[in-house]
Amino acid sequence: MTRLRVTDRASGDRIGDLDPAAESVSAPPSPDERPIVLRATIPARVRGRTSVEVVVAGWRFELEVEDADLADLRERATTDRAAALHDGPTEVRAIIPGRVISVDVAVGDIVAAGQRLLAVEAMKMENELRAPRDGIVERVMTATGQIVEPGDTLVIIL
Repeated sequence: MTRLRVTDRASGDRIGDLDPAAESVSAPPSPDERPIVLRATIPARVRGRTSVEVVVAGWRFELEVEDADLADLRERATTDRAAALHDGPTEVRAIIPGRVISVDVAVGDIVAAGQRLLAVEAMKMENELRAPRDGIVERVMTATGQIVEPGDTLVIIL
């Protein structure tokens, strides 16, 4: 069975992981303290999560739950702020195999963190590659229509 990542809905803080199959996840003996789990009326803020309300002994908690493996993947894909602060060359590499469908920058362009650099089509889906930090485009090593493999360097930012 999959692990679930539990996040506080109000603060967005990670509460922890939950293994639904674990024996330690059982209701307290007292009927008054038995948790009641309800589907929240407010949709989850992040796609892939489910909002729930949990009531325990009269206390109401709003939580967002998602598959822990998906949450780990999301964390790894998020740009690290410390990495965005370095000032050496940054190579933007292909993360999936596919075909480049657009290149939105040229050598010498000034880019901001999060700006779209190019798009790769894989399995009929468009995947955008964005600048991990502010900088100047030093090299563009791909062109529209080119087939790329994971790990291929596509753009270098100074």
